[in-house]
Amino acid sequence: MVLRRRPLLRAAVVGGGAYAAGRGMGRRAEQRDQAESDQEAPTGTQEQQQAPAAPNSSQMLDQLNQLAALHEQGALTDAEFSTAKGKLLGT
Repeated sequence: MVLRRRPLLRAAVVGGGAYAAGRGMGRRAEQRDQAESDQEAPTGTQEQQQAPAAPNSSQMLDQLNQLAALHEQGALTDAEFSTAKGKLLGT
């Protein structure tokens, strides 16, 4: 009977060791993936924070008309008007 138990015992030890190693590798892979996604998330939010929300077309037209009126009145120089228009249009 002792001879029969040893192969079973050996299989249990080998299988248990493989199971434990697999779990450890899986945990490390999950931690690595989580760390990578944590590193990517802040850069994405910074990009979103830097880019202003685009106004809808009617708001944009109103703002362009206001800029044009200020430019015609002389309140804005050509350079100031071009800069403000570029910011508004996203160029």
